[in-house]
Amino acid sequence: MSVEYRLGPDHPDPAPVEDCYAGLVWMAKNAAELGIDPELLLIAGVSGGGGLAAGTALLARDRAFPELSHQFLMCLMLDDRFETHSSRMVDREGVWDRYSNLYAWISLLGERRGGPAVSQYAAPARAEDLSRLPRTYIDTGSAEGFRDEILIYAGRLSEAGVSVDFHMWGGGFHGFDMTADHAAVSRASSATREEFARRALDA
Repeated sequence: MSVEYRLGPDHPDPAPVEDCYAGLVWMAKNAAELGIDPELLLIAGVSGGGGLAAGTALLARDRAFPELSHQFLMCLMLDDRFETHSSRMVDREGVWDRYSNLYAWISLLGERRGGPAVSQYAAPARAEDLSRLPRTYIDTGSAEGFRDEILIYAGRLSEAGVSVDFHMWGGGFHGFDMTADHAAVSRASSATREEFARRALDA
């Protein structure tokens, strides 16, 4: 199921993550009718959608429904503060540079961007407690603007006791496996993700 969540700046935070959570709740409550195993509820997202998936997983944990078995987080947008090297390293090149990133965060958060009044559900890198989250597949490219915050998030998940499958793909830029799907590294990343998904669904 894919949620057509509302977008900023017309619908800023918390509209997008609340839309995703509402979709997840609807799916969980209608699992039998949809033919879904309620013990295998997975959430996934890429880029900004990856950040929303991570935020939705935090919401599901904190609201105690529904229980997720796995989260798949690919090249995800996590941190509005631009404190890492990678958040500033891609400058006017590639498919997503620091200016694109800044525009996206301002569209989502407005004047709150970078300040103290940003929710962990909008910017999951701000979450202080990452325990009790589902098993996580998380990946990034080494030339990804989100690389450092993804590395930090994966490490913090693991430190919090979450089972993490982390992959960093050498030379991968933002969305490399979609825009250059013929490349060997793209094929390898897709195959690794698909294998994890098969194992998750066989659990």
